[in-house]
Amino acid sequence: MAAPEISRAAGGSGSGRDAPTLPTGRTIELLLLVFSVVLVTGALVLVEANQEQELTPTLLYVGLAYLVVLMLAHLAVRRFAPYADPLILPSVGLLNGLGLVMIHRLDLADQDRAILLGQEAPDSLVFRQILWTALGLALFIGVLWSVKDHRTLARYGYTCGFAGLILLALPGLLPSSISEVNGAKLWIRIGGAGIQPGEFAKIFLIIFFAAFLVQKRDLFSTAGRRFLGMELPRARDLAPLLVAWGLSVAILVFERDLGSSLLIFGMVLVLLYAATERVSWMLIGLAFFVGGALIAYQLFGHVQVRVQVWLDPFSDYDNRGYQIAQALFGLGTGGVGGTGLGAGRPDLVPFAESDFIFSSIGEELGLIGLAAILVIYLVLITRGLRSALAVRDSFGKLLATGLAFSVALQIFVVIGGVTKLIPLTGLTLPFLSYGGSSLLANYALVALLLRISNAARAPLTRRPAAPAVPIAEAGTELVQRPVVGP
Repeated sequence: MAAPEISRAAGGSGSGRDAPTLPTGRTIELLLLVFSVVLVTGALVLVEANQEQELTPTLLYVGLAYLVVLMLAHLAVRRFAPYADPLILPSVGLLNGLGLVMIHRLDLADQDRAILLGQEAPDSLVFRQILWTALGLALFIGVLWSVKDHRTLARYGYTCGFAGLILLALPGLLPSSISEVNGAKLWIRIGGAGIQPGEFAKIFLIIFFAAFLVQKRDLFSTAGRRFLGMELPRARDLAPLLVAWGLSVAILVFERDLGSSLLIFGMVLVLLYAATERVSWMLIGLAFFVGGALIAYQLFGHVQVRVQVWLDPFSDYDNRGYQIAQALFGLGTGGVGGTGLGAGRPDLVPFAESDFIFSSIGEELGLIGLAAILVIYLVLITRGLRSALAVRDSFGKLLATGLAFSVALQIFVVIGGVTKLIPLTGLTLPFLSYGGSSLLANYALVALLLRISNAARAPLTRRPAAPAVPIAEAGTELVQRPVVGP
């Protein structure tokens, strides 16, 4: 392992000599970021060579923008969170870079199709994504700068909960003309710009539930009745789970957003289990989920459509099943090794740059490329959970667990929908998919993870030892032995 960079001392010593310093990991982080730049640049060259048969100026613009973004992020971490985990930012940077590569590749395909059809070339999405990445970086730096100590967020737990509810409900209360896209009311659109408040709501709700469970941990850990060897919670303690369940159902009904419903309920369930370590909470939560799913299927037509397309997309291939069927064809075409970057036809899948970017990558990089991307995600999630284990305060443990698990659950839901493991939900892959709201929210999420990681890995502040005093000059103290009764 390379010689680590060292930083401030861990504490004083009685001899007056400098105490040993602890590694920060920033040099390792920088080396991994440089490796990411080299890998992404090589991928851009392959795309340009296979699509254009030449290197265009776009390669230079995208490559330079990606390099600047990573270096600014590294400098921000070095300045505001010097002891943060050195693998989290490189994992995020590599995923973001590969997303830019695939979005640029799909841009070239759309431009070629427009030329063949004699139409005007569409706007380039990769430059929009670079702009969103820059804004995400600004938010990332802002969170690192403003949140000096993650424990201060616990003071605003109820405020964050209220803000999260407002952000979730806002699109459902607005007219469909500015909030509805593809049947789901998730957006706030003004002119040509739009944002999804629900992406930010999940972070606020994680902060609220983490703060709430820390305050009420004894209440939820109180044993109720025993059944089949498990300690079931008391009926009056089920209120948070009932609220989360009701909130998920409300989102499903009024906004037709299956993905956010599943994500919120899953986060609450995992945080309850992490706070109490009682399996009974998981079983009760799963029972609520199954019951809610059955009721939703019977009452709401859009849920029935999602399930029917999931069960047999080829029965309505030319209409509702076309998207998932084309994604499955693309994954099958990619096989183990893929067709090569720029040599496939991922553009045949609707929303290939956002909801179905996983199938786009699978067609051109194959099973090997998909496995590599899943490993990067696994590194990001495990390092987040490692920070949750290492941090010393209960709120930090629950907050880091909720943040890391929300990424893991979102990945499972998206990939499960694309591969027909579960019904489609409409969520996007973190850092890979095209989309500004998701990118902004996930950069804020990573900033909070790095702040918690910095607190977990930073050396403890120790008070300097008192100077040595010669025995002859040391003061004396009379200590009376306590009287012990008979």
